[in-house]
Amino acid sequence: MNILDLTGKTALITGAGQGVGFQAAVHLAAHGANVVINDFNEEKAAAAAKEICAEFGDNKAMGICADVTDFDAVMAMAEAAREAYQSIDILVNNAGNAGADFSRLSQQPFWKQSPENWAPWLDVNLMGVMNCSRACLPDMIEKKQGSIINVISDAGRVGEANMEAYSAAKAGTAGFTRSVARTVGKYTVRANCVAISGTRTPTTVGFMDNEDFAKKALSKYVIRRFGEPSDVANMILFLASDATSWVTGQTYPVNGGFDFAQ
Repeated sequence: MNILDLTGKTALITGAGQGVGFQAAVHLAAHGANVVINDFNEEKAAAAAKEICAEFGDNKAMGICADVTDFDAVMAMAEAAREAYQSIDILVNNAGNAGADFSRLSQQPFWKQSPENWAPWLDVNLMGVMNCSRACLPDMIEKKQGSIINVISDAGRVGEANMEAYSAAKAGTAGFTRSVARTVGKYTVRANCVAISGTRTPTTVGFMDNEDFAKKALSKYVIRRFGEPSDVANMILFLASDATSWVTGQTYPVNGGFDFAQ
């Protein structure tokens, strides 16, 4: 028996137009799941779904453009996923950073910022997770099975200088995950986090390819390389599968040993 087999299950993956989210979608589709590709960029969502369908079958993926910070849009997205695939069995909350609008962000130190500057980080990384979990949990509870996987950051585990709002949002998501795990465990629904550090994506590859930056940054990692989307996707697949049917409320670092490197 292949305990990683996801045949017959449907996964909704947010922020999956590129990077970690897209690779997670590929991994899950390769193991039999139908995948719903969410992104706030409609073209990226459509292109990612088209690529997965070309590789794994015409009806294997669908792309949906929705902003995870918009509760009504998230509820509509979940309903569209149900219309296509009956139910949502796996939720991967991967959407992060500060969304599409960077106008409210500030480069000033925290003690010179205002709540307006914090809102984008909190909205995407915490409220977005709560919105999507709210939308998908009814299916899981009704079927008495399901897995929620929240992609957080080591910023939420150990803190990151000059990233106070982001760190707070990711730590909040970890706490939310543990609470949800306790609440829905009686329905055999699981909730876990994957905490990542420096990972090469289209957003980060520019400065990670800078030799000076890489040398300084990698001195903090036991394994002297940056992560790849597949490193994270492997853990997401593991947590989505029956291989972890007795695992919930946990946070798994996928970080090359970042948090204890000397």
